[in-house]
Formats: sequence, C-alpha cells, structure tokens
Amino acid sequence: MKKTLHITTVLGLVSVFLLSSCSPDLPSGPEPGFEANAVIGVSGLFHCSSESWSLKELLFSESLPAAGFQAIVSSACGAVEHQENIELMIANGAKVIVIETWDFPSLAEQLKKASASGTIIIALGWEPVQTQDVDMYIAYDNCRVGELQGTALLEGLDKKGVGPFNIELIAGTPEDRNSEPFFECAMKVLQPRIDSGDLVVPSGQLSREQVSTEGWLAKNVSARFDTILSGFYADGTPLHGILSPNDTLGRAAITSVEDAGMPIPVVTGQDSEVESINWIAEGKQYSTINKDTNTLVAEVIKVIQLLQQGKDAPINDTSTYDNGVKVVPAYLLTPMIVTADNLCSAYAAGTAAGDAAAAVC
Repeated sequence: MKKTLHITTVLGLVSVFLLSSCSPDLPSGPEPGFEANAVIGVSGLFHCSSESWSLKELLFSESLPAAGFQAIVSSACGAVEHQENIELMIANGAKVIVIETWDFPSLAEQLKKASASGTIIIALGWEPVQTQDVDMYIAYDNCRVGELQGTALLEGLDKKGVGPFNIELIAGTPEDRNSEPFFECAMKVLQPRIDSGDLVVPSGQLSREQVSTEGWLAKNVSARFDTILSGFYADGTPLHGILSPNDTLGRAAITSVEDAGMPIPVVTGQDSEVESINWIAEGKQYSTINKDTNTLVAEVIKVIQLLQQGKDAPINDTSTYDNGVKVVPAYLLTPMIVTADNLCSAYAAGTAAGDAAAAVC
C-alpha cells in the first residue's frame, strides 16, 4: 500500500503526487483515502503563550468527532511533549497528524516514523523546516500578515499628522521560522520611509536579531522596552509607534510605555486576542490582524475530509515554502487588518473575537 496525497492548485493548473512507503502491517482503508471513522491526531502549541492556541485545542476536540473522526488532540509546549504525542498517535493508527510547532527538526525521528507508517502529516501555522516528512502546510499567509502590520503602523502614524515619527520594532523568537516573514515583510513596507528619514528608530535597533523576543514571552518585551524607554526617551523624546508581531507582545510594550508615564503610541498586533480587541475599542492598541481561528480549524477539517474521500487537497502555493529539503505544498488563508474603524464588522458572530467585538460595539 502507498500513502498518496492528491494535491491540486485552486486554479486547477497542476497536480502533484507525494508518495511514501507504508508499513504493510498497519490497517488502512481503500486507496485513495481512508476509513471514515479514522483516527486523526493533532499536537499543538496549546496553552503556551497565546489564547489563539488554546482555542484551537477546543475547536479540534469538538470538530473532529463532529465530522465523524476519532480524535487525539494533545497539548505540547515543548519538543518532548510533541514527540510523545506523535508516538501515541502513530501507535493508535492515525491516518492524519496535524502538527503545530516551530521546531520541526526536534521531531525528525517521529515524523519519519509517522510518514513510513502511511500517515499524512500536515503542518499547521508554522513552516515545516528541514524535513522531508511533511506533506502539506496550512496557515494564514505570514508575509501578508507582516505587510499588513507595516501598513497598519503607517496608517496609524499618518493619522497623527506629519512626521518624522519615532518608532521601535519588535520581532518574535529567533527559532520561530514565522518570525522572519512577519518582520521582514513588515520592514519592506516601512523601509522606504526609514530611508527617507520620515521614520526614525531612536534606539538604533533595526535588525531582527536586535529586536527579537526569546520564546515570544511578554516579560522579555517588557524588560527590553523598560531599558529602551529609560535610555532613549527619558529626555522627553516622543515615541510615536511600535511594530509588534502579535497582540501579547504589543500589550506588553504598551504597558511599559504607560508605566513610564508616556502617551500611548500606535501599536500593531496579531491574533485578535480578546484583551486586545478591548484595547482597540478603548484606543490603547491601534490594530490587530484577524486570522480567524475558527476559519483556520474549519479549513483543516475540510482538507482532512477531502483526503479521507480520496479527493484533492486544495493548494494555492507550490513554490514559496522551500524548507531546505523540499518544497512543501501550501494552502494559505487571507488575513485582514482590524482597527477601531472596522472592529464592529471584522469578526464572525459566535467566535471569541466576534463576541468580544460585539460587547464593545
């Protein structure tokens, strides 16, 4: 028996078949596809540092059984937990394993074992680097997220009047591959105005290495901004804007600014966390990015259902995600900027973000 993942672009232009050997002693359904009540595994970065991750756990736990599958949905905040989760899923004959991690190299042994058993492996949210054993990548378009964050920062600053504007930059943890497109694609938007002198970074911290946040931890942003504010803004120099890659880190920076007794600058974010939606409504945070978790999980379930039926998985990017070993076919969803201007219409009713927005609209 062969593991066969049918992939077609959404425009129907190409079809790619990814094949790997399957252990003959494992039960399997008809080819292509697999049995309707198959075991599906999800090992994700739940409960670690963002409410969007914990929401995924809830949604997968509810949606997979509702779609007729047997679900193993497990939290993992580190490599060892991911390894244990995947081993358990392989032992239970999972036909598909969805993995959310930025540390794919640490899972090399488990991914190879899962792929050899015929399991289809889907990377969720984070680009699967340095691995042959991932069949598909599903995520919101990370470069587009960065572009939108840069655009939102400029829009917010321009509402203040005419520059030059003083800004500071934040990036995610260095080992997270997604940190790169968030930051670099935002900087493509900002760099022309930095070059023209319309945007100034008083701290001089401009590179991703200088502005990275180890572990995506808010406390690390707080410590860094306390130092920046006391070192470069204590003389009354105004801070007009902060590029933040997500809501958690953006709120940490805002809190540092407030604690320093300074006016709140234009601050970007991502993930549409409930607290940030409240802060946007209050004028404390300028923007977030709507990468609706409900939509993401629903699309993953649809892909799994198509694979179960032996149908094509939708792919709209077959060239971008060269992970150093192979190009991973991707299904990318479209994010959107959310500010106070569209907060009341940006989110679907019944979602956590939608409920939070409805409460303040």
